[in-house]
Amino acid sequence: MKQPVKVIIVDDSALMRQTLKKILDSDPEIEVIATAPDPYIAAKKIEKDMPDVITLDIEMPRMDGLTFLQKIMSQHPIPVVICSALTDSGSEASLKAMEYGAVDIIQKPKSRTKEFLEEYSVRICDVVKAASVARTKKVNKIRQVEPKLTADAVIAKPTSRPIIQTTDKVVVVGASTGGTEALRIFLEALPWNSPGIVIVQHMPEHFTSAFAKRLDSLCQITVKEAENNDSVIRSRALIAPGNKHTLIRRSGAKYYVEVTDGPLVCRHRPSVDVLFRSAARYAGRNAIGVIMTGMGDDGAQGILEMKQTGAALTIAQDEVTSVVFGMPNEAIKRGAIDKILPLEEIAEVVMEFCQ
Repeated sequence: MKQPVKVIIVDDSALMRQTLKKILDSDPEIEVIATAPDPYIAAKKIEKDMPDVITLDIEMPRMDGLTFLQKIMSQHPIPVVICSALTDSGSEASLKAMEYGAVDIIQKPKSRTKEFLEEYSVRICDVVKAASVARTKKVNKIRQVEPKLTADAVIAKPTSRPIIQTTDKVVVVGASTGGTEALRIFLEALPWNSPGIVIVQHMPEHFTSAFAKRLDSLCQITVKEAENNDSVIRSRALIAPGNKHTLIRRSGAKYYVEVTDGPLVCRHRPSVDVLFRSAARYAGRNAIGVIMTGMGDDGAQGILEMKQTGAALTIAQDEVTSVVFGMPNEAIKRGAIDKILPLEEIAEVVMEFCQ
């Protein structure tokens, strides 16, 4: 029998520790072995019983979460999931934590309603289980979870291959665990005249705005959080906002995005499958699809539909450079991928196909 993922929760709020413990312990594949109100107590508990994953708050007494994270990564790296409040300072610090080696970000529960807690429970349990296998070479042990819903819940399947071809290519990118740094490397490598790009990164709402601003400060192209009806234009990347699906639409020869609500698709909102299916339907042969590091299968069916409708190119990040090889591997197994590339080569190949 598979051993459960051992977790230590570090948060100065007793109520938050209790809430997270109750949620995580409800999953039979996860076991909370300890909780701690600050990093000093957490360090002692880690020495006593090494966890597979740590959930870590940012703002705590005696030692902040970022300082503790740096100590963890320098001494004995353990996958860390940042559990942060929805504030500007919390978003910035959480993104800094990703640079320091944290695997993923999850927002703290913001509502006590049954519907929210059920949805939140699915998300945080999936994130913790993904973190437990992050950066491991043998990712074939990842347990693939059947999605609640497919992209059918948000956008109908394309009925026919688009005939009209415009001059501009559209690049759609999907990523999850490990994706924040993968996207930084990809976007930083793009020249100022890159094609229009639309990205889904599994990330909580509010954090995507800070993430887009951070990337914008680092890249030659403009990066912004997508807003409804934003045009997809050269030299700009649009990041799907957290907790909203983002789709590509078309008006004549122009592309724009629709930002919309909807159910979880492949257990996510935004969903990569929803974005990729919309690209298959409305961009067809003008589309280039890129599926990056992440656990699960979100995006695998969508990028297959892109290939079936004549996409110019479909790319999967390779196993060596992926933090978790789940999403790319699923797309590869379905025969959806033209090229399997190291992360550092993706931008160059994309530009070659856009000349």
